[in-house]
Formats: sequence, structure tokens, C-alpha cells
Amino acid sequence: MTGAARFVSTGFGRDFPAAGLGSYPGSRADDDPRPAPGSAPQAPSDGGPLAIEPSDLNRASFPPGAEEGQHLMRMLAAWCVQHRKLVVLLWLATLAAVSAVSLGVGSAYSNTFTLPNTESWRALQLLRAASPKVAGDTEQVVWETKGALRVTDPSVQRRITTMLSQLERLPHVTAVVSPYSAQTGTRINASRTVAFAQVTFDRQAGSISAATASDMVRVVRSAQEPGLEVGVTGQVAAKAVPLSAGGVEVGVALAAVVLVLVLGSLPAMLLPIVSAMGSLGSAVGIIGLASHAMKMPDFSTQLVLLIGLGVGVDYALFIVTRHRQGLIAGRAVADSIVTAVDTSGRAVLFAGVIVCIALLGMFALGITFLYGMAVAAAIGVGFTMIAALTLLPALLGFMGPRILSRRQRRMLAEQGPAIVGTGRSGFWARWSDLVQRQPLLPAIAAAAAIVTLAVPALSIRLGTSDQGNDPRGTATRQAFDMLARGFGKGFNGPLELVVTRQGPIDPAVVTRLVDALRAQPGVARVAPPLPIPTRDGAGLELVLAYPTTSPQSAATSNLIAHLRQQTIPAVLSGSRTTVLVGGATAIFVDFAHALSAKLPLFIGVVVLLSFVLLAAVFRSLMVPVTAAVMNLLSIAAAFGMVVAVFQWGWLGTLIGADQPGPVDAFLPVMLFAILFGLSMDYEVFLVTRMHEEWLTSHDNQMAVHNGLAATGKTITAAAFIMILVFASFLLGGMRIIKEFGIGLAGGVLVDALVIRMAIVPALMQLLRRSNWWFPRWLDRILPHLSVEPEVPPPPAVQDHVPVVIDTI
Repeated sequence: MTGAARFVSTGFGRDFPAAGLGSYPGSRADDDPRPAPGSAPQAPSDGGPLAIEPSDLNRASFPPGAEEGQHLMRMLAAWCVQHRKLVVLLWLATLAAVSAVSLGVGSAYSNTFTLPNTESWRALQLLRAASPKVAGDTEQVVWETKGALRVTDPSVQRRITTMLSQLERLPHVTAVVSPYSAQTGTRINASRTVAFAQVTFDRQAGSISAATASDMVRVVRSAQEPGLEVGVTGQVAAKAVPLSAGGVEVGVALAAVVLVLVLGSLPAMLLPIVSAMGSLGSAVGIIGLASHAMKMPDFSTQLVLLIGLGVGVDYALFIVTRHRQGLIAGRAVADSIVTAVDTSGRAVLFAGVIVCIALLGMFALGITFLYGMAVAAAIGVGFTMIAALTLLPALLGFMGPRILSRRQRRMLAEQGPAIVGTGRSGFWARWSDLVQRQPLLPAIAAAAAIVTLAVPALSIRLGTSDQGNDPRGTATRQAFDMLARGFGKGFNGPLELVVTRQGPIDPAVVTRLVDALRAQPGVARVAPPLPIPTRDGAGLELVLAYPTTSPQSAATSNLIAHLRQQTIPAVLSGSRTTVLVGGATAIFVDFAHALSAKLPLFIGVVVLLSFVLLAAVFRSLMVPVTAAVMNLLSIAAAFGMVVAVFQWGWLGTLIGADQPGPVDAFLPVMLFAILFGLSMDYEVFLVTRMHEEWLTSHDNQMAVHNGLAATGKTITAAAFIMILVFASFLLGGMRIIKEFGIGLAGGVLVDALVIRMAIVPALMQLLRRSNWWFPRWLDRILPHLSVEPEVPPPPAVQDHVPVVIDTI
């Protein structure tokens, strides 16, 4: 048989043509799926597993006259359908092998990073070189009494002292300074209701295992009793806080509900989710293994689940939708799958590669902390993209015509092949008519809404949220709140001033420094200087200064800048002494400054890349210019929503973000890279359809109208699913994951539903033929890239008047 795949129903023991959906001209008469004159069309069977004959695929995969080497996507899809059992087994074997190795080896996630050209990093390096025992992470164990009980009572002192002695025996702990020693007056508050001890490690928190962190929290918690609350704050303690990926299960469930509603078929709903989740399982295992080779933050897995689930379902939905359209238009099942991968699959490949390139482009920023995060996210996106192009076609081959809803199969049986999504009727056709009649009205209204959402982004403040944002009930949040009540929020993030000099340090200089710090507004307390012996005899002392404000406060950042620029230079005038402001709080402030300085360069590179790629695909200047501006608008709106919720505190209590603070410094870079790729996805899907119409008719009005009408429902359905998945991560406990959830959900909402459905078609309507103008000299320079290849038309059915049917 030629041009049509034959299905063999093992459940019924009889042959029937592929879905009854027609064949290419030239097939044998006995394979013709058309009903005999006077007989009713035969419905495709729903029973039994279906198989495709390999010989049919070899003939049905390529358009007549095409060279196979020119159709790699079609070859890949045909191979995956023909060897679908092998493809599924390979994915299962990969998942099993990666999971087993990952569980056996474990992970080595680390939140450490280097900022070699910053003052805080130089201060840390000086301490490490002189005495690793004081250069490691510092934790603060805090306890608070209730009622008539006081921290100085003998019963409390005995219980706490026993606990502190147990902490001294933990790995890498070099010192535990108890308030029940000579420094009693500085670590017990005036009302004797709150006290804290200082625990010092011989290395930074990123190099301390999660097991040690959990042991520390367990020992600390063992001292609690009625009337005595005990907690611990610091970067090591944070590693013991269970990481939550948010409402992954809720996101999957919501996506499934929406898929059932828009597709009308349980198998059609399952395939995008199976494709996304199956690929993410392998991706998470590989990320865990990769954490041994490079530093990856401990929330990498949660971030990958957040991004991968959204884009994975999105990518699979585009291909499934195109396949269903092919079946309804009369293509054989095998040819429909291959065509779907060769059309929508190309857009998926294009968008996925762009996301990965944008993510890996963060290597150009020169900040090591971002390297592992970028690699982890790129692995997740890459695996979901590969699964959509290989695993999904194989699963579609198993599914056969059952990927259609019962209603669609019934209509095919009764009426035969149909015209799919012509864009001449329905809501999106009416909306397209409105945009064409009044293009300025929707464009201005949409632009005004986006600008309003983007306004808060003008006041964005980058930093690092402190442990006052941790979930209530965790040891870190309890310790933070107790310290804030007993001493002030600034005690959660002391500044470490490193005093150094070639030769002995002049005591008079240190005295002036301490006096200046104590007189400095914004400094609550200054600890006595701690001399540190060095190997080369150079002078080195450490002075701890406790701010009056929390580590994440803008006032604390301003205090650090004031100390560096004014207070310290005035104290050191005329001396050869150097004072460096370090400590965890200063490191995070320097990290935010470093990223802020490099963010414009990164955005410029990404926007330029998008311009070049879109120009190469659509052979147009205005299309990439419009897309670049629109991408910036949608991302600015996403930033604005993040700032309003997390920095300004608007509606933050509804999602558990009850402590307004800065936006995490690396969020804008990651958010920009991810949203940029997703925006390219929707832009390509929309403009490709318009471009097809333009190449056929050279009528811009018709191209814009039909392109929007034909793709509006698919784009909005895919966007709605992605919004629900991203929004489900607001149910998690981690502030950073919630920030990503708000930013990505809001960005997709604005980009897909407002920009692509209103502003882009309105502008393209106003620009008319200018949309498709392309200089000849540029046409010669840029390579020709194709997202939507020329596809052979579906087989015609004689004596049949097709009806219009929708697939999504």
C-alpha cells in the first residue's frame, strides 16, 4: 500500500486502513478508505493496541520528489514511530539508569560562589589565609524563655550548656562561644529573655553537607522544652530546611484538567504530561550527577521542575494539536505524526534551542554562582524538547486515531475528512476582525495595561532575602524572629570588618575605628576586636558590627556603602592600615551590585540574538524589531509584578510572602532568559502562520487575520496551561521559587494573551506591507532558516464536501 499506514487490530484480528482518514493518490483500490457509493463511512476502531507496518512509514514519511537527507526532522519522526517500542524502552532505560546512579552517588549541591573583584571576597580570602578556623561560616544559636523563666536561670543554663557541648563535637565546628562566659553582657538581652551563642565552622556553608546541617538543627532542637524555645540561624542551618518544589502535583492536576477540557480526550491529555514528566525524571537525575562536576545551587531541582513542566507540556501540546489537525484533514496516522513533528516540531526545536542558548549565555556574566543554575535549567529544557521530538511521536504511534476525541471520531465516521481551523469563524475570527477594523484601540489599551504593570520594575532593588522569609515553624525562622525581638533584626547579619596591615596594627587606629562604628547611625552594637595570628607576621584583627536593620533591608546596604566610602576612609586617613567590610551580608550586597552592573549587557546580547534569528527565519526587519520590543515589554511587566508582590508587599500575605524585601539578585537574569525563550515560542507560532499566508497571497491584511484566527485558540490554551503550572509553585515554601512562579506566570499571561493576541497583530496591521520588507544585501548575508517547511496537502476525497472542525 502506498502513502497510507495500515493499522492491525490485534484485539479484533482484522485489518482496516489507518483511521479511515484517506490515502495518497496511487494507493491500491483495496486500501482506499473512502466508503463505497451508497454506504456509510466506517469509523475508526477504538479497540485493541494498534501497530503500524514499517514498510508504510518508509513510503509515507516524505513528500513526493523529496530527498530524504533534506528532511531530517521527518526522518527522525518516522524512525521514532517505526521503532516506537525501542524508543520508549530507551527512555525508560535512561530514566532507570540515571535514577539508580544518582541515588547511589548522591548529589553535591552547593550555594557557594566567588566574587574575586569585590571587597567582601578579599576580606574572606584574608581570613582564610590567616586562620581557616575563623574564616568559615558562622551560625547563631538563639533561645528565648517565656513567662517567669529567664535565660540565666540554672535550669536553662544547664540545658543550653549541654546542647552547646554537643554542637562542639559536630564535624567542622571549630568554636562555640557561649553567652554564659565572659561575654555575657553582649549576648544576653537586657530583660534576660533572649540569648544567643556563636558557632564557627572551618569552611563556608556551601562546603558543609546537608547531613551535618541536619545534625546541627537536631541537636539545637533537642534543648527545647515548655517555656524554652530554641532555634538556629545561618547559611548552614538553611541547608537543613526542607526544600519544597511547591505544588507540583497541583500543577500537574490543573494542567490535566485543562488539557481534557480543550482536547476532549483522555489519551490526548495524558501524552503531553507523560512526555514532560518522563523527560524531567531523567533530567533531575543528570543534574544531581552534574552537581559533583560543577557548583549548582540546592534549589536547582525545584527550578528545573518549575520550568520543565511548563515548557514540556507546552511543547508537546503544539505537536499533539498539529497531529490531530492532520488526522482530521485526512492524513494517515503515520504521515500525520511525521508532518506534525516536521512542522510544529521545528518550532519546538527552535524555541527550545533558543531558551538553552539564552540560559547558557549567562556564562558571559562571569559569575560562577549562575553557571550551575544555567546548566541545570538548560538540561531540563533540553530534555523536555528532545522528548517532544522523540518520545512523543512514539507514544502517538501507539495511540493511533484514539488521540482524537469521540466527537471528532464520530464526525469523521459520519462526514469524512474535514477542513481544520480555517480561521473564518469562531471567537478568534471575530477578534481578528475587530483588530483589523480598529487596530489602534486594542493596541493602546493593551500597551497601557502592560506599562501599568511594568511601572514597579523601575524601582527594583536587587539583593538577597534573609531568613525572616523562611516558612514559619522552621528553626531558621524561629531564630531570626527571636534575635529580632531580643536584640534587633541586624543581629541576624553582622558585618565583619577585617583590619589588616603589613606589620603590627596600631591600636589607636583600631580604637578610632570602633569608636566611629559605635557613633555611626545604623550600627546597634560593636563587638570587641579579635586579634588573629598570621603566618607572615602581618597584623590582622576582626571587628563585628551589628546593624540596626535586617540583612535584606535597603538601610543595611546603604550602611555598608557609607562605611566603605566615608566612615572608614576618614578613620584611616594618614595610616597604612586597610579595613575591608565583609561577612555574609556584605557578600550578598556585592553579589547584587555585580549582577546589576552586568544585566544590561546580558539583555542586549539576548535581544540582538533574537533579532538575528527572527530576521533569518522570516526574512523581515519589522517582525524581529516588533518582537524584540514586545519581549522587553512582557518581561518588564513580569519584573513589575515581582517587585509589587515581593518588594512592595502587595498581596504578599496571600502567598506566604509576608516580609517585603529585595528581589533575589539572580532572578532577573534567569527570568529574562526563560521568558525570552517562551516569548520566541509564541512569536514563532503566531508569525509563522501569518508568514505562510503572506507567501501564498501577498495580502498583509489576510495574512494577519488568518494567522491570528487560526492560532489564537492554540496559543491561549497552551499559555493557560503554562500559567497554571507556574502559578502552582506559589504553594511552595521557598521565597525564590515563589518569585519564579509569579514572574513566569505573569510574564506568560502578558506575553501570550495580551501582546501576541492584541499588540502584535495590531502593529502588523498598521505596518501593512512594511512587515515583510527585507533589504537584499541583508538577505544575502543571513542564512535561510525554516521553521515551517512546505508540507504536501492532505489527500483529497472524491465526491466529498468537507466540513470545518476544530481540534483544540
